[in-house]
Amino acid sequence: MNYNHRRKLHKANFLLLLIATLFFGKESFAQDGKALIKTNCYACHNDYKKSTGPAFFGAYDRWGGNEANLKAWIKNPASYADKDPYAKQLLTDFAPTVMTGFPNLSDAELSAIVKYIKEIPPPPTDSGKVTGEPVKQQDNTLLFGVLTLILAVISLILLQINTNLRKLSDDKEGVYRGEPPPFYRNKTYIATAIIILFLVGGYLTVEGAIGLGRNKDYQPEQPIYYSHKIHAGVNQINCLYCHGGAQEGKHANIPSVNVCMNCHMQISEYTGKDKIYREDGSEVNGTAEIQKLYKYAGWDAATRKYTGGGTPIEWIKIHNLPDHVYFNHSQHIKAGNVQCQTCHGEITKMDEVKQFAELSMGWCVNCHRETQVQFKENGFYSIYEKFHNDLKSGKLDSTKGITVEKIGGTECQKCHY
Repeated sequence: MNYNHRRKLHKANFLLLLIATLFFGKESFAQDGKALIKTNCYACHNDYKKSTGPAFFGAYDRWGGNEANLKAWIKNPASYADKDPYAKQLLTDFAPTVMTGFPNLSDAELSAIVKYIKEIPPPPTDSGKVTGEPVKQQDNTLLFGVLTLILAVISLILLQINTNLRKLSDDKEGVYRGEPPPFYRNKTYIATAIIILFLVGGYLTVEGAIGLGRNKDYQPEQPIYYSHKIHAGVNQINCLYCHGGAQEGKHANIPSVNVCMNCHMQISEYTGKDKIYREDGSEVNGTAEIQKLYKYAGWDAATRKYTGGGTPIEWIKIHNLPDHVYFNHSQHIKAGNVQCQTCHGEITKMDEVKQFAELSMGWCVNCHRETQVQFKENGFYSIYEKFHNDLKSGKLDSTKGITVEKIGGTECQKCHY
């Protein structure tokens, strides 16, 4: 075996090891429709059930099998709705919620999303009835991990064989190069290990930094089991009755005990037809939870008098923003006419409340880029009369409207101070 052959074999082995290393990050480089949908879409959509948005199953056919139109809709729903009757109908059916656009998704990513939607299998049925539960997708992560480990081991074996063959060749030619260094002192192995550690460590560090402080789906257990589904859904109590600060100030505020007692002085037991269940499946005794409220309020239901022994309810805060972020509820609710469900999800269907949206900077900025300013009968925006005039004169495209971005909604100082 001459020197050139040995060098080529050495390079081939090193490339094989490098490929095995990169194979470990397969899902990071390939366009994965399932991962993209899980990250961007499942907050509002379900594979089979209608949620905040329509179900994914059958969506490709509902769009007439036109992939280009579906991609255009995903990128910018607000502007595309005027170009397609089905898109316009979607806005009407799911009003007032408007789907957030994803202009930053590449064409390859959009193609992966559409491919996933097209390949969703029919839902499982029981006696001809749709169960509504999505089919469990096969997870090949373990398989890829095992294959990666096998390739890495094979690469190391080939490198060791190459070293031994080179030594035999040198011995035969009378060239003495000394004993090969042990595994832990081999420069090739050390360099490869450093590269792997750097890539894996960097990836995990970046992922951890991006997710720092994000608490999507955070659902703590509260001191009193309070069902928004019963109060805001079944009994249709307006959100602003309990969270009046959302319309008048920066914070929505958690209602004080006396706000609860306005109703529960008269309502001392739960008589609803629907049973209430916790996330773990255990049934909730609604009457017992009302008794907890009485204890916190210091209220004697028998004598219908306050005993003076009440204590504040230590509710656990669910939605938290960083200290350097400025968010004003009244600016969104009263001035912007934004519905509570836009940020908090279908709150009228939640028993134990959880954080619906990720509340990241990108999530907020995308909303500002897509949400149109409601000028009509809104005195808060009278100072923007210029936009009215530009719309009338045709300087601005009336089909696109005025987005929050155009009135400074993406300026750094609007949210950071």
